[in-house]
Amino acid sequence: MSEAGGREGGRSTVCGCPIREGARRHPDAEALTFTGQAWTYRALDAEVARWVAALEARGIAAGERVALLATNHVASVFLFWALGRLGAVLAPLNARLTPAELAPLREDVEPRLILALGTLMDRLSGAEPLESFAASTSSPTCEPLAETASRVILFTSGTTGRPKGAVLTEGNFRASAKASAANLGEHPAPRWLGTLPLFHVGGLAMLTRTAYEGGCLVLHDRFDADAVNRAIDSEGISHASLVATTLERVLDARGDRPVPPSFRLALIGGGPVPLPLLERARKAGLLALQTYGLTEACSQATTERPTESDGRTAGPPLPGTEVRIVGVDGTARGPGEEGDIEVRGPTVMAGYWRRPDATAEALRDGWLRTKDLGVLDARGRLTVLSRRTDLIVRGGENIYPAEVEAVLANHPAIQEAAVVGVPDARWGEVPMAFLTQRPGQPRPDAETLSAWCRQSLAGFKTPARFTWVDALPRNAMGKVERTVLRQRSST
Repeated sequence: MSEAGGREGGRSTVCGCPIREGARRHPDAEALTFTGQAWTYRALDAEVARWVAALEARGIAAGERVALLATNHVASVFLFWALGRLGAVLAPLNARLTPAELAPLREDVEPRLILALGTLMDRLSGAEPLESFAASTSSPTCEPLAETASRVILFTSGTTGRPKGAVLTEGNFRASAKASAANLGEHPAPRWLGTLPLFHVGGLAMLTRTAYEGGCLVLHDRFDADAVNRAIDSEGISHASLVATTLERVLDARGDRPVPPSFRLALIGGGPVPLPLLERARKAGLLALQTYGLTEACSQATTERPTESDGRTAGPPLPGTEVRIVGVDGTARGPGEEGDIEVRGPTVMAGYWRRPDATAEALRDGWLRTKDLGVLDARGRLTVLSRRTDLIVRGGENIYPAEVEAVLANHPAIQEAAVVGVPDARWGEVPMAFLTQRPGQPRPDAETLSAWCRQSLAGFKTPARFTWVDALPRNAMGKVERTVLRQRSST
């Protein structure tokens, strides 16, 4: 892993392709659906083999990188598994980025091949059409893949500085799938709803999870609340991954219709979820579990357990994963003590692509330093207080945006809330709240909102300014883009 500057040494298990294994064990089981089409494990295995032959014909071998620019598409699934059989590495790029933003990522990866959906090809110089790439019908034989083999390079959506490419391995994905299944409970053939983008770790986690568990990925090209509800009602969906905003849109679109018993649960990432929203979901029969994860830990690090969830924390670490809280001096903190969140286990990335200094900074003695702030309770459950870059320091007092946002989100007139720090001559920094209005509710004034906050928060945590917006800016995963809000605060 010299390119990633990551961990070396140790023994590695050799792994076969889960699609080929599925074709051997349950060939007629459904493995994938997309826009009305379905593939059994036998059919998907044959399609992947066709893509392997096409990639080999272009000289793609172990260690080579293939860049991909695409929204969710079935060809991306074929490509992912085909590259795995060759030991080659996928570098999926965010389909929302501009040509100027994509150019340095391409230069960093130095791909042997660039593929893009036809509608996106003009954004990436040298790209070839993804949809028509594989034309070969031969069926090559591929060697098993080592757990330490790199599978993807995922560029982090950091708010400052040059994006870093997290290198995730075959072992990372397998460990993540195994730990998630152990936490959520056994299912004979889970059907995961795939609305998260496949250029994000959450989307790839669902893709790999279903294959390793012998389930089916019901892939959607984008999120659409009505389409999600149709899939839940008529396609036997058992699991889904959402964020708070998409969960609310699904519930809004459902109206009074209860969720069928075939739907087991939804993982909710992207930050804390307002308790009223979780309660509303449960009234509809939808069990929503909060989770904390990050790209560098191959998606989930902690997740609520279905039998113990109360919506007040992000749950305990997944089986096989360790989470600790440390102080500024690096010593571990006890229950109830705030500090930096660190993660250790088989899901932690190999390192950052060609960034040895950044890798050394992030990985210390096997621990991933997330730079997020949190606290563990006596039961080992994690509460995320703030992403490190989101922390607001007002006159020496720490303010965690999530805490303020949770209070604001409970106001009947507020649909969503996002809090950021803005410069202040007296205090150095003060919180500012951006709000969206709940339909049909009157808009309260700043004095009313301040009074509402003071019922639950210390005075220094109350936002100094409240700004109403039509919608909060979000990235492809639905996370609020706080950098954009900070920029708006100065205009």
